[in-house]
Amino acid sequence: MKSIALREIKSFFGSPIGYLVIAIFLLINGLFLWVFDGEYNILQSGFADLSPFFTLAPWILIFLIPAVTMRSFSDEKKQGTIELLLTKPLSIWQIVNGKFLGSLLLIVIALLPTLVYVYVIYSLGLPEGNIDLGSTIGSYFGLLFLVASYTSIGIFTSTLSENQIVAFLLSAFICFAIYYGFEGVSTYVKSFEDNVAKIGMDYHFKSMSLGVIDTRDVLYFLSITYLFLSLTVFKLKSLKS
Repeated sequence: MKSIALREIKSFFGSPIGYLVIAIFLLINGLFLWVFDGEYNILQSGFADLSPFFTLAPWILIFLIPAVTMRSFSDEKKQGTIELLLTKPLSIWQIVNGKFLGSLLLIVIALLPTLVYVYVIYSLGLPEGNIDLGSTIGSYFGLLFLVASYTSIGIFTSTLSENQIVAFLLSAFICFAIYYGFEGVSTYVKSFEDNVAKIGMDYHFKSMSLGVIDTRDVLYFLSITYLFLSLTVFKLKSLKS
């Protein structure tokens, strides 16, 4: 599993993909949070908090994470190396987890520079240090769980087609549907609004952003991640047989 994960990381940074993902993520966030006028501009908001970043990041990641994961298995299928990969002295779970951890680590590396935002907000607060650290830490934890869920979805869709564009589109659609789809649908079913909204990732991410790490939210994201990794294993077993 470790060898698979390391191979994924080396492949990311052995080509422009890894650097592009990190650069694009930081550039888009930087422009919206510090340069462009609008509701996401932290300097214009008048509040020393990172809520605009945690509102914006999930939407950017809906497109960036599928761009990272779309080649995980689709590229193996296209090049005809999927059979060779499946014959390695590793279980299918180890192969899937290796691919998953490699992609996840790349996104975590992309998130690390955003910790600078915390320092900047901390310094700009009046008085200095006037920032809700509990909410910020909870939001980062929520973002990590959200990233894990997105990544598992992307890994799964990469097994469905050898065409990377198809894998990208399927992943982006499923991520969007589970993140916001239930929230959107809940507005049309007033009698079950809360219950429907709770099915979506947006509800649980916002809950963690309040600074309270509820085990129900953690279990929700872990369940989503495990579900799609299990579907990936099932799909690969069907290819192997």
